[in-house]
This record gives sequence, structure tokens and C-alpha cells, in this order.
Amino acid sequence: MRTYDKKTKKLIRVVCNCCGRELKLIDDAPVEDICYVDSCWGYFSGKDMERHRFELCESCYDKIVATLAIPPEISEISEL
Repeated sequence: MRTYDKKTKKLIRVVCNCCGRELKLIDDAPVEDICYVDSCWGYFSGKDMERHRFELCESCYDKIVATLAIPPEISEISEL
């Protein structure tokens, strides 16, 4: 989860929602990549009209993905 300074809107903290580890920042940018999930639930769910957001460090992402019955589709990208 990200925390921003209320006055400057600068990123001051990033914490993995799974393990609670605080990720290191340099010049208000994380020095490692993060899996950011942002899901808006619609009708026909138990979470109608709710927005869920969380972030996972790479290690927690790998652990969760390893438990999936069908792995995520992975493809190479040439630009970020």
C-alpha cells in the first residue's frame, strides 16, 4: 500500500500488503518492482460496487502465483 505526503503529494512509503515489508524508496520511487492490483467489483459478486487495491512485492507475488490452478499468461514486452 502506498502512502503519500498530504502537502507535497510525494510518495513516502510503499508496503507489501501480503508480508508487510516496507520497500526501499530512492527519490520517492521504489527501487524494486511491485505488483499493483486494482479491481472494481461489479454486480453479481459479494463485493458489488467496491474497489479493492493492494500491492505485492515480487516474492509474495511468486508465492501466490505458485498456488494458482491455472498460471497467469506471461509474455515478453519490449518497452516499459
